[in-house]
Amino acid sequence: MARSSTWCPQPDDDPADACPISPVVDLVFSRWTTPILWVLHEHGTQRFVELERRIGVTPKVLTQRLRQMERDGLVRREIYAEVPPRVEYQITELGRSLQTVFAALGDWSGEHMADVEKARAGYTGPLPR
Repeated sequence: MARSSTWCPQPDDDPADACPISPVVDLVFSRWTTPILWVLHEHGTQRFVELERRIGVTPKVLTQRLRQMERDGLVRREIYAEVPPRVEYQITELGRSLQTVFAALGDWSGEHMADVEKARAGYTGPLPR
């Protein structure tokens, strides 16, 4: 299915396929991806332990996210043949290209989060579990 710059889902489209940003949301907005990208963008190349300390994530989860992000081309892993072994991570140009997306979301947040908080405060329905 060819995508245009205008989102025009058809009534019989699969909802998961109809939304053109769905794969990007899955890729970028998982729980730890954004903080990892931010740290690598702001602080440059980092060793695993440095990322773990700065972000406050478990080693298992950090390993999983870094592998996924390396697979997706957002980070690069450099292994140094030293004793003890040294591994460093850096953001790639592809990962860096998401900065405009994050900037736009930051702008939206600044303009609208007060409205979101107001709506939440006024909500009287059942809360999600």
